Amino acid sequence: MSEIPGTASGGVVWQSSPPGSLYDYIRVASFSIGPDGLVEQWSRRAVDLFGVTAEEARGKDPVEVFMPADLRERGHRRVKEILDGKEWTGLVPFRVPGEERPHGVAEMYVMPTETETGERAALCIVVDVRALRRIETDLAASQAIFGQSPFGFLLFDTDLTVRRANRRFATVFGGEADDHRGRTVHDYLSRAEADRMTGALRKVLETGESVTDLRIVGAAPGARDRRHWSINLYRVHSGSGRPIGVAGLGIDVTRRHNAAREAASARRNLALLNQAGARIGNTLDLEATARELLDVAVPGFCDLASVDLYQGLLTGDEAPPGRWGSSHDVGYGAGSAELRRVAFASAVSDTPRRTDEGHASDPGCPGTVPIEVGAVHRYPFNSPYAGALRTGRVRTVHGDDGDLARSTLVVPMTAHDTVVGLVQFSRAKGSEPFGERDRALAVELAARAAVCIDNARLYRREHERALILQRSLLPPGDPEAAGLDIACRYLPGTDATEVGGDWFDVIELPGHRTALVIGDVMGRGLRAAVAMGELRTAVRTLAQLDLEPAEVLSHLDEIARGLGAPIGTQQSRAHKNRGPELSEVYLATCVYAVYDPVTRRCTFANAGHLPPVLVEPGEAARLLDVPPGMPLGVGGEPFEEVEVEIPEGALLALYTDGLVESRDHPLDEGLSAFRRALTDPSRPLEDVCDRVLGSLNTGHGEDDIALLMARVQGLPAEAVGDWRLPREPRSVGRARELARAQLAAWDLEPLVDTVELLVSELVTNALRYGEGEIRLRLLRDRTLVCEVWDAGLVQPRRRRAKDTDEGGRGLQLVGLLSSSWGSRRTPRGKTVWFELDLPEDGEAAEPTVEQLLSMF
Repeated sequence: MSEIPGTASGGVVWQSSPPGSLYDYIRVASFSIGPDGLVEQWSRRAVDLFGVTAEEARGKDPVEVFMPADLRERGHRRVKEILDGKEWTGLVPFRVPGEERPHGVAEMYVMPTETETGERAALCIVVDVRALRRIETDLAASQAIFGQSPFGFLLFDTDLTVRRANRRFATVFGGEADDHRGRTVHDYLSRAEADRMTGALRKVLETGESVTDLRIVGAAPGARDRRHWSINLYRVHSGSGRPIGVAGLGIDVTRRHNAAREAASARRNLALLNQAGARIGNTLDLEATARELLDVAVPGFCDLASVDLYQGLLTGDEAPPGRWGSSHDVGYGAGSAELRRVAFASAVSDTPRRTDEGHASDPGCPGTVPIEVGAVHRYPFNSPYAGALRTGRVRTVHGDDGDLARSTLVVPMTAHDTVVGLVQFSRAKGSEPFGERDRALAVELAARAAVCIDNARLYRREHERALILQRSLLPPGDPEAAGLDIACRYLPGTDATEVGGDWFDVIELPGHRTALVIGDVMGRGLRAAVAMGELRTAVRTLAQLDLEPAEVLSHLDEIARGLGAPIGTQQSRAHKNRGPELSEVYLATCVYAVYDPVTRRCTFANAGHLPPVLVEPGEAARLLDVPPGMPLGVGGEPFEEVEVEIPEGALLALYTDGLVESRDHPLDEGLSAFRRALTDPSRPLEDVCDRVLGSLNTGHGEDDIALLMARVQGLPAEAVGDWRLPREPRSVGRARELARAQLAAWDLEPLVDTVELLVSELVTNALRYGEGEIRLRLLRDRTLVCEVWDAGLVQPRRRRAKDTDEGGRGLQLVGLLSSSWGSRRTPRGKTVWFELDLPEDGEAAEPTVEQLLSMF
């Protein structure tokens, strides 16, 4: 029982003690001995301690019942002394019923008493020595752990106030250990952290579930640095198992936390660098590379970031703005050189995205207004941004209280000692400011992006040069040809790939004939474009020789093989055992076709190219059966010719594989779709080209596309004069008469004198040096062409006659009076021709005196 004084009645209130008192834990029992030395009363605790019921103990001699035989004599003497009125305290061995050990040891306190009749008796209080020793050991261990622990130790009462604190805790939070009694966690921690701690204490007290490694952040009194503690909480029970409080063990893990943070930062930096290596520079586009940098940095490294590149870099200037550390990059008196904002990224939801007119500043950076992506701007000369561009060194800018960014790293983007731009990494309020490791990482990220951007710049420059080269090698404007209506299209690859080797050409040949050429150098890049230019130039040169299509391709094959010949006969030291170093082997496909508008026949030769497509009026488009032959550069096989008669109004299409071939479908499907797109060839030719490109999948960007289309018109019969002359002297005069009459019919009288003179010279040469029958043909189209045919194989050769020579000036006269002249072989001899421009306003240009005298 316990008593509580001070009640309203002024008396004493008795109440039952809760179970689990100290006496329960130490196993205290009592019994009484009567005047006769026998047990009179036997308590319940004695039953629990000795294992003997009251019925078994009452009326028995305790010495005989509980003490070993060898100690009974001494025991009887002690009992007698006690009954004589002497108190006694000591250790008494006893026999414990039911246990394997025969004896126990009890500490007994015997107090003499008197009965109602005045006789001597005794009251015995017994404590199990084993329980006492356990208590002593537990107390010693508890005191050692609590008092000598190097960690902060607190014992909270059930009302969550501090009941006890150890010396280590007092060392950290000040005062003596006893000074902390009655305090709560709110006396040590911030409100948020104290609420977390209180919740954890209450949960442990209510559920009994321990809490381990609860991380609490705070600062010791008088200290400014934040400390990190790991708290372990567990419920404390009494001997009977009743909860009496919560014990808390606190370990300072600030160093461990900092080390873990450094390790995590290092792992994050390595992961970011690995990610940067995989994601930055996947394209050769300047703006895309800048966006890739920000995709890596935000939000893994910073909260917002931007990239500025020099405007001159983006517009294709040959020289970068300058090298850092040199005066060339200092820029301008008004500030930095012009830059363009090419990329911006933010993980902050309320980041402003637009800029005020007339302001030049940064997105999310301290004290500035953001610059819109695409805007061209300058940084003030004294700003840290212009300073970073001038020196090539990182600058750190700290934000004010009202700024969005807490800390900003201004990092120049340097590639090969050249500053190409500026990247800014910012961390917003609530994030940790940048440290030295972050500066190093920012420099590395910017350097990687700068190298990729510089590579993209160099690629863009070379790509533009290659495109200029490629465009310069294509026919300018809309080509014109006698008897043909021509339309053409050229589409480069659309996916930022290198230039290709596709080309087409329209070449005017003597006799109003036209050579149609289309080809494709296998491979890509500047080398392929250069090879294409060489082959195109060779085709034009061979065409002027007026060779047959198969001969042209044979010569081209030799040229293509020459492009892949050894580039040197001397072996380098590094290639002594590899033979002569070879340049890249070039292969190309080509179709060479010659169209004669007089006969409306076209002769084709093919070197591994896709077959031409012919659409005759009222018929479906079909592929011409032209033997493909081997590609140019392979060699070893002759090329075949196919002659096809093409009716008036028919449509002829030459094309490269980029038009009909794709990864999405096989070649046959592309050819079928191409033929279906030519279902209405009567429409204007430009519309037909647009329909073809619009209906086919020309946007895949995998290859260049070249398309050359020609509608056959032919020369009308009235525009052709054709006569055969016998091999006799009077044919010269007959030729002049026929030419004069034909020119009169064509209303070309101003050309009569010149044509008569030149026809006379050519027919005379045919009679003198040629063989067989002579043929004279006049053709009128955009120019006047005169051809003289004979069966001789000897080609005329123009020479300069001596002053004393009476002849030998015929071809000089032809070359002087005509706009062009020449000769070509035919299957049955040769043809000598000249061409005259049609007169304007009915007048013909007469040769000057100086021109005539130059022949002598």
